Amino acid sequence: YYKAVTSLSQTYPAITPLASRCYSHGKVETDEEFDSRWVTYFNKPDIDAWELRKGMNTLIGYDLVPEAKILDSALRACRRLNDLASAIRILEAVKDKAGPHKDIYPYLIQELKPTLTELGISTPEELGIDRL
Repeated sequence: YYKAVTSLSQTYPAITPLASRCYSHGKVETDEEFDSRWVTYFNKPDIDAWELRKGMNTLIGYDLVPEAKILDSALRACRRLNDLASAIRILEAVKDKAGPHKDIYPYLIQELKPTLTELGISTPEELGIDRL
């Protein structure tokens, strides 16, 4: 590859390769800032169904299991949108994201239980769809 670039720069003097490296010099976001950013995102009063799904897809794409406070705000967004299917899908995605760590999902359900009860959201296990 380098030889091809060198020959191109000799043939076309205006095209010269630049040696550059892309390093991030930006501020590193703390865990608290990350959580706050996502809670704020899902707490938007005018969030729509597309934004909810986009946010959850982005969040689940990270190499982490979301904190209970983020999931709480996402579930409340589902309630504002009257979108029970998305709420259950969020719980399924979190269970899947926890993977082989069998203690994470029960912990999150325990933390979210007051919110689930308040909003009238059943877990996939309560609905029996985890066995399908």
